[in-house]
Amino acid sequence: MLDSFIMMLKQPWPWYVSGPIIGFCVPLLLLAGNKSLGISSSLREICAATIPGKINFLNYDWRLQRWNLVFVLGLIASGFVGGVLLNDNEPIQLSADTKNLLYSYGIEDQSGIMPFSIFSLNGLFSLRGLIVIIGGGFLVGFGTRWAGGCTSGHGIFGLSTFQWPSLAATITFFAFGILTSLFLLPVILKIGN
Repeated sequence: MLDSFIMMLKQPWPWYVSGPIIGFCVPLLLLAGNKSLGISSSLREICAATIPGKINFLNYDWRLQRWNLVFVLGLIASGFVGGVLLNDNEPIQLSADTKNLLYSYGIEDQSGIMPFSIFSLNGLFSLRGLIVIIGGGFLVGFGTRWAGGCTSGHGIFGLSTFQWPSLAATITFFAFGILTSLFLLPVILKIGN
């Protein structure tokens, strides 16, 4: 029985199972004390707890949000369980068209989720790696603060609680994600190719 349960965990779950599980988190958090789902604010709590000094942005009682830090630890632990303990070491399944597209961008190794030619120390110290990792990380962090939350906070929690700013943010996230993947990413990935 345990083996069949582990095999079920290793398989991709269909949207009609995983979607409602994620969706049920919203009312559970609201019932558990009017808490809102989101991950980007956890960095603020970590900084408020660990950085000494009087920075206005970090000057608040972070202990009221410590449940969010437990949530982050749970994400890290579940990532370890899913990525290491339940890893079946099978290569990811990509369509032939996707593989050909990635080859045309100079991504030869397609055995993992993140291409080694970009997401490695050697890849980081290339122009393409700096743009993707450092530039992309900065833009995600800046955009998250500018939008007042991340994709999970706005897209899952904000939309389900009918918040207009979350609808605008989610539409913007998706629109720029599509435009970037269609027009900007191909140019960046061909750098140094």
